[in-house]
Amino acid sequence: QVQLVQSGGGLVQPGGSLRLSCVASGLTLELDHYAIGWFRQAPGKDREAVSCISSQDAITDYADFVKGRFTIHRDNAENTVFLQMNSLKPEDTAVYYCAMPCGRDTVTGAWYHTKRSWGQGTQVTVSS
Repeated sequence: QVQLVQSGGGLVQPGGSLRLSCVASGLTLELDHYAIGWFRQAPGKDREAVSCISSQDAITDYADFVKGRFTIHRDNAENTVFLQMNSLKPEDTAVYYCAMPCGRDTVTGAWYHTKRSWGQGTQVTVSS
């Protein structure tokens, strides 16, 4: 059974940075065999995809609203995926979730819906 355990997050001022971590366990294969990413849910809003790193080739993908500010990367030896968040804005305030699998529909380009394994969530608050 896949388990995703998150750490990081907290309160930061606008323009600041935070890093989220997610350690995966219970995997059948090494982490680079899976697409894994981050989602977020703000109060009163639907959960939305933020970023995803593909299996094998480690191709990264980002939602438009975080492009150029957030970076996803993974450490296969530690079975850990990270989300480095820079230039944070108040609208980035949300509960962030690590999840797998992730990716986009190859025809529509939309982030696809599927059954996922989820981390426990971590609060990120951007406020002065």
